[in-house]
Amino acid sequence: MTRAVGGFALAATVTLPVLAQQPAVSGPTLDTIRQRGTLICGVNTGLAGFAQPDSQGVWRGFDVDYCRAVAIALWNDPSKVRYVPTTAQNRFTALQSGEVDMLARNTTWTLSRDTSLGFDFTGINFYDGQGFMVKTSTGVKTARELDGATICVQPGTTTEQNLTDWARSNRINFTPVVIERLEEVVQAYVAGRCDAYTTDVSGLAATRSAQPRPAEHTILPDVISKEPLGPLVRHGDQAFADLVRWIHNGLLTAEELGINAGNVRQAAQGDTRPDAQRLTGRTGDLGRMLGVDNAFMVNIVATLGNYGELFERNLGPIGLQRGPNALWNRGGLQYSPPFR
Repeated sequence: MTRAVGGFALAATVTLPVLAQQPAVSGPTLDTIRQRGTLICGVNTGLAGFAQPDSQGVWRGFDVDYCRAVAIALWNDPSKVRYVPTTAQNRFTALQSGEVDMLARNTTWTLSRDTSLGFDFTGINFYDGQGFMVKTSTGVKTARELDGATICVQPGTTTEQNLTDWARSNRINFTPVVIERLEEVVQAYVAGRCDAYTTDVSGLAATRSAQPRPAEHTILPDVISKEPLGPLVRHGDQAFADLVRWIHNGLLTAEELGINAGNVRQAAQGDTRPDAQRLTGRTGDLGRMLGVDNAFMVNIVATLGNYGELFERNLGPIGLQRGPNALWNRGGLQYSPPFR
């Protein structure tokens, strides 16, 4: 017998631990979230694999799971999240104004966003890069063949500037078709208003997977930028930034240690490795340092899985491979500071 928790099936016999007394770690955002009893998370308006409501209106995706993970750390309840769909142009205003507590919205970490916009990026949960997609019927094989093309792009993104820089560097002329909303820019591309669509490769894969005949669309091999994506919060509450940051690090550490949704509770009881004991809260008092229960990563991994499980469940179905998002000891870039 199973029951649904936050959109996931859990065995009815699983008993989630009761949270200990509230630790004395606080900050203005963290205090507001706790008093409200709900995390408000800014997400994409709808991007397959990352953030998208299903037919019942339940939000699912890689970024959505990061929102759920924070709610689990705070209340051991993945349902205590309100999702606010944000566009590429209004996402930063939503965070700056306090409309949302955090953004988990396939957002690139840049110096200006980290400083002049007043944000703290809490880690890189997906290493990406900008690419191009064309109709397979065009016969285009590389981005250099797009000289003279019309290219669909969203404004207010690193994508728009990257496209301009790349074209100038390679002496390629193009006509931009600039459309704000993701749904509308995709519709324009599919309808033939532009010859190519450019965004992060992850976004191209998500768009292609959602088409009736994905094989009719080709993602070109050219990657023209670095796009490190990850959650971000406002400056001014280091306690909240630390919590979001170490949730990501804990997901990576769990995968590195081979701790997953199926064995995390057993690991919490009997794994004698020092790193595993610290991760599961048996030693080190690390959760209390972040203002949550020491077993916060046990609760997160038991409900959502480790980083690899989040990746495969959400991004595997849209055709994304681990690539640079593999763990550091498996040829990738994903690497957690020591969990101690």
